[in-house]
Amino acid sequence: MGKDKGGFLTPKAIANRIKAKGLQKLRWYCQMCQKQCRDENGFKCHCMSDSHQRQMQLFSENSTTYMDEFSSQFEEGMMELIKRKAKSHRVAANTLYKEYIGFKEHTHMNSTIWETLTDFVMYLGRTGKCEVDETEKGWFVTYIDRDPETLAKMEARAKRERAALDSEEKHLRDIQRMVKASQAHAEETAAPTEVLRDESAEKISFGLQLGAKAKRPKLAEEAGEAAASGASAVGPSAGPSGGKAKMSSIEAIMQERQAQQEAAAAARSEEKQGSDHWLASDIVVKVVNKKLLGGKYYKVKGVVEKVVDKYTAHVRMSSDGALVKLDQDDLETVVPQVGSSVLLVNGRHRGEVAKLMSIDQDKFCVSVKLDNGRVLDGVEYEDVCKIAK
Repeated sequence: MGKDKGGFLTPKAIANRIKAKGLQKLRWYCQMCQKQCRDENGFKCHCMSDSHQRQMQLFSENSTTYMDEFSSQFEEGMMELIKRKAKSHRVAANTLYKEYIGFKEHTHMNSTIWETLTDFVMYLGRTGKCEVDETEKGWFVTYIDRDPETLAKMEARAKRERAALDSEEKHLRDIQRMVKASQAHAEETAAPTEVLRDESAEKISFGLQLGAKAKRPKLAEEAGEAAASGASAVGPSAGPSGGKAKMSSIEAIMQERQAQQEAAAAARSEEKQGSDHWLASDIVVKVVNKKLLGGKYYKVKGVVEKVVDKYTAHVRMSSDGALVKLDQDDLETVVPQVGSSVLLVNGRHRGEVAKLMSIDQDKFCVSVKLDNGRVLDGVEYEDVCKIAK
């Protein structure tokens, strides 16, 4: 009767409940035997037992294999916890470790290749599995998601952003090109013109006669006399032979300036000898039409094998080797790396091969060097193209 009443409070029952409750002191745990001891005396007795001695003999024969296995188990458990707790923000490593050892059956760190938690955190940082940083409050870790599906989503998002950026850059280039064209047209049409003066017009002078009576000049009579005598009425600037009047200094300066502006406009027009077609054989082009074959060849490069007419060409696609007939509106030129050979496909030097010297991404233009040593600056992207090897 008394034994039944005291069964719940007996030392053995209390010890069993404490043991079943979970975690006890980690230093009294045997990883090889997976046995938890309650105190130092129990751990000492366990170490002297035959079962423990047999396990230690197995460990001594192949210690590296056992330690690697325990290390991998510990790392797997910690990484699973870090993935759940520190995926979007950093968490203290000590907090994660306390939560990990809260499980009753876990792999202890003293059986792994890492002596301390700091060594394990530094190992995660070296291998690129987590982002680690040390602060005054200790080590903090952040999980790096390397899931293939997540990486594929990130890559797809980056491609969409690059495509949108390319479209925006092309739109900006078109706007800049139209602005340059309008400025050039304004410069050509807004040139000052010379004021022409009709030298044959009769000059009328107003004279003031001093005296008591002023006599009215008889212009009609004088004009009649001049007509009768066959003389021409000229101004004071007429030459001795009665020819054209001498040009003034202001008129000479204006005429010289107009000649200079006409020469500059002629030079600009000669330098910009461009056309609305630029296709050529053996150049590398890129498809920019998103609707072509359902977007199959969008952003795909190819080589122009034959120019059918000024605006159409046969292009050999680099992705699948197909030969496609495309319009030049569906294509754009390809600018290679600095130092490569390019073909001038438009402008005054169209058809010449040059070397790419530099690329100005802000102004969407390049500098090239011709075979004769001449360097052309400010050549637009659309006027040069990569040569197929």
